[in-house]
This record gives sequence, C-alpha cells and structure tokens, in this order.
Amino acid sequence: MAISKRLRTVAHAVTPGRRVADIGTDHGYVPIYLVERGLCPKAIAMDVNPGPLERASAHIQEKGLEDRISTRLSDGLEKLDHDEADTFILSGMGGELICRILRDRKDLLADGPELVLQPQSEWFKVRHILHEMDYRIEREWFLKDEGKYYVVLKAVPGRQSFSSEADYYYGSFVQEECSPVLEEYLLREEEKNKEILLRIRNNVREGRSLRMERIKELEESVCRIRQRLEKLKG
Repeated sequence: MAISKRLRTVAHAVTPGRRVADIGTDHGYVPIYLVERGLCPKAIAMDVNPGPLERASAHIQEKGLEDRISTRLSDGLEKLDHDEADTFILSGMGGELICRILRDRKDLLADGPELVLQPQSEWFKVRHILHEMDYRIEREWFLKDEGKYYVVLKAVPGRQSFSSEADYYYGSFVQEECSPVLEEYLLREEEKNKEILLRIRNNVREGRSLRMERIKELEESVCRIRQRLEKLKG
C-alpha cells in the first residue's frame, strides 16, 4: 500500500514490536502499513466518525488483516482500555484537539505509553501539554510533503526542559537531515510576518490598541523565528 511521506514518517516513528492504537485513523492506512511490514503485531484503528471507520474496515478486510487490526468507534481515547496498546498515534488533527484528547484520558498516560503525534496546527500547544504531563520528546521530524510542512513528535515518559518559548513553537532539536526544510519554513514565516507587520503599521484606520497588540504578537513571532534560525546555523 502506497502512503504519503507524512504517514510513512508517522508509521516509522513507532518503535517496532509495539501494539498500536491509531486515533483518528481515517482510512486505516497507518495500522495497515505497520502490520503488513511486521512492524506492529496488533493494532486498533479508532475514529469518532462512522464513515471513515467503515472505509478503514473495508481496507483492512481487503488486506486480510482482520485478525490483527480491529476497528472501534471512539471519541479520541474514550473507548480504549488500559493495557490494550503500547503506542498511541494521533495524527492529521489540530494541536488543540490532540491536547483535548490527551487531557480527557490522563489515566491512560499514567501507564506510560509511547506517543506519536502529528499536529496539523498549534504545534507549541502540543509541546506544552507533553511538558505538563511529564513526557519528553525523544525525537522529532520536520518534513515537507506535497507543498505542506509537517512536524512529527515521538514522546516517552520523562521530564524535559526548554530554554525558550521558541523551543515550544519550533522544537528544541530536529534531526540534521530535516534542518534545511525547517530553515526554509522559518524563512517563509519570517517574511510573511514582516509583510503583515508592514500592512498593520500602515493601516491607520484600525484601532490603536488592537493594532499595537497585534504588532507585539508579530514582533514576538519574528523574534522566536530568529532565535531558531540562529540555533540551526549553530
């Protein structure tokens, strides 16, 4: 089964031999990929919507993997029991939703599962909640797939310290091979923020207090970007 670069990165972030719960499985591509290649002995494909879960079930049946991949209708981790999975995958959803799902089942995190997270937005919120829940990022990937940028985080129980807010936004470390992609993204974001800053400063019709608040936010964003670019260049 051919899957996207994003989903391959998510799949290979899983430690081989782990039982997987794929939350928001959609078509079930990641658990199928893992089980077919012998990287995962057993998986649960979970989704909150019946439609995607039915498609996942059909794909699993096509591959003859019903004995190793089960499907479950569930809002996040709600229907997952203790000791059913060693790795939780949450990918292709917003950062705020990932945070909500993890907060809703803190009891499962007390078991110490490996987490593989691929937030589509608000990456900094996901790093914050990992810190809050005593998880450390063991490895992270920054990639570009079909013109879009993605971050994948692999986290395990443990404490982690960050030197600045920029670490929450853009990571405290990235594998060397991903640095050019991250640098490209940061330079693009810096240019975009500077263009917005210029427009806001020239927009005298907007209320002064709102304008100054937005200017401050954008200036802080540019500062974080510069900090990370300097770290990348070493």
